[in-house]
Amino acid sequence: MRIRTVDFLSTVSINQNLVALKILIVEDEKVLNESMVTYLSGSGYACESVSTYQEALEKIDHHTYDCIVLDIMLPGGSGLQLLKYLKEDRKDEGVIIISAKGALDDKMAGFELGADDYLTKPFHLPELSMRIAAIIRRKHFQGQSLITAGDISIDVVAKSIKVNGKELDLTQKEYQLLLYIVTNKNKILSKNAIAEHLWGDDQDFAENYDFIYTHIKNIRKKIVAAGGADSIRSVYGMGYKLSAP
Repeated sequence: MRIRTVDFLSTVSINQNLVALKILIVEDEKVLNESMVTYLSGSGYACESVSTYQEALEKIDHHTYDCIVLDIMLPGGSGLQLLKYLKEDRKDEGVIIISAKGALDDKMAGFELGADDYLTKPFHLPELSMRIAAIIRRKHFQGQSLITAGDISIDVVAKSIKVNGKELDLTQKEYQLLLYIVTNKNKILSKNAIAEHLWGDDQDFAENYDFIYTHIKNIRKKIVAAGGADSIRSVYGMGYKLSAP
């Protein structure tokens, strides 16, 4: 399986924490906002975006993200105020400040408030993606490029999944879902958690669990066809679980 670009995560490891590779983009410039969403979604991230201070505040109050791309100048408030709020609330999302201003005092203010990185506009989208990957690697994972669960192995650098050495041909959503399940092996994942991970606030999808059933059914068929164990099970009334060493 290959999914367009390969600058996703450069390292990942199995652990028992709930892992969701989700990005929040806070940017009021419409074209740039849409460009970031398109590029990062194509790189395998689950992206949500807002354009105002209040919308961003509501998002970070109700959701958790792996990284937030945060503009300083926003309608209704400052990105630095949002960053301060995040840190006071002890949320541990990675934060990249972006701003048209290149002044040293803006950078210093951002870093003093707990930002992980700073990009001055204009910037190249591949560079943004690589910096996001570095932040997620540093904050959530421990130096491994290969995830394994039973006979399933995921190379996050190459964005490929193999079963007993045979590469699976998965869609992007199937890749995101299997990565999510594997990084939470031996945990029961509710349908609601899976829906939010795959589609965020898009309620048209999130409320229709038939999509989840279809994706998991297809993944299981592909794993078995590659000679792997059928280890993803439905837990009645609760969700799905991958049992693996």
